[in-house]
Amino acid sequence: MKIYNVILSGGVGSRLWPLSRKKHPKQFLKLFEGKSLFELTAERNKDITDEIMVVGNADHIEWSKQLLKDIGIPIGFVVETVPRNTTAAIAFAALSVAYDDILIITPSDHLIQNQENYQQAIEEAKELAKQNFLVTFGVVPSKPETGYGYIEYDGSNVLSFREKPNLEIAQEFLNSGTFLWNSGMFCFKAGVFLEELKKCRPEILKKCTEAWDLSYENCINLEASLQIPSISIDYAVMECSDKIKVVPARFSWNDLGSFESLYDYLHSLEHHVDENGNMVIGTDIFTVFLGLRNSILVHTPDAMLILHKEKSQDVKMVYNQLEKNTSKLI
Repeated sequence: MKIYNVILSGGVGSRLWPLSRKKHPKQFLKLFEGKSLFELTAERNKDITDEIMVVGNADHIEWSKQLLKDIGIPIGFVVETVPRNTTAAIAFAALSVAYDDILIITPSDHLIQNQENYQQAIEEAKELAKQNFLVTFGVVPSKPETGYGYIEYDGSNVLSFREKPNLEIAQEFLNSGTFLWNSGMFCFKAGVFLEELKKCRPEILKKCTEAWDLSYENCINLEASLQIPSISIDYAVMECSDKIKVVPARFSWNDLGSFESLYDYLHSLEHHVDENGNMVIGTDIFTVFLGLRNSILVHTPDAMLILHKEKSQDVKMVYNQLEKNTSKLI
C-alpha cells in the first residue's frame, strides 16, 4: 500500500481575475512570501506521503514539473486535455494506482497553516480510509463565511452537506457548533472510491475508464474526455455514498478564492491598508481612495479592477462575461 498526495491543479481562479488568468491561474501566483500555493501544497505533503501525483491541464503541466523538480520525492503527472471537474480528475488518479493505495486529495490553491494540526488530521483520515471509508475534511469555522459550503456533522459522522449559505444562515451554522466548512479535501482507498463512483454514477466511471484506457503516457484522450459528464465529487459521490466520514480539522485554512480572503491574508502580513480599510494589490503607484471604505484596487499591466471588499464573490461574473466575449483578458 502506497500513500499518494493527489494535487488537483486544473482550476483558473476566476474570482481572482485579473491577477488569475487561464494561462497563469492563482495556484501559480507567487504571492506567498515568494512561493506559489501550488509549491506550498507539495511541500506541505511531501513528508507524509510516498509520492505526489499532479492532475492538471495540458497548458500547465510543464510549469508544474519545473516547480516540483527539487521536491525530493517521486512525482507523477496525469494530463487533462480538457477539464471535466473533480470527479473525473480523481477517477483518473484512482485508475492509475492499486486498489488499496490511499489517495489524499488536495486542491493546489489552498493556504493551510499549522502543520502539526494538519498532519494530525491527515493521520486520522488515513486510519478511517484503511477501514474503507471515504473521508472528507471539515474545517472548524472561525466566522460566518458565505463563500464556502458546509458539512453538518456529529463526531466523525456526516449528517448533511449544505450549499453556500447567506449571511444569516451562515451565522446560524456558526452558532450551532455542528457545522464545518467544506474544505474540498478527501482521503480514501483508490479502489473504494471507484466502487462508490460505480454505485452512485456508473456512467461517469464508464466514460472515465474508457478515456483512461485510451490515454498515452498518462495524457487523457481528448475525444474520450469530452464524453465525460463534468460534475464535482461532492455531487457525484460524497452526497450519495453511505461510507462517508468527516475529520473535523483545526488547522488554519483558506481557499483564497476571493479578493476578500486575499485581502485578509495580505493584511495579516502587514500589507498596507489605509485608515478607511482600502488596499492596493499589484502596484506601488501612489494611490489615494476618496470617499471609499473597505475597497480594493487590483492592478495588472493590461487590466484594473476596483471593488468593495464585500463584492468579492461577484468578480466571477466579470470573468464569465469576458469569457463569453472571448476576450484576450482571461
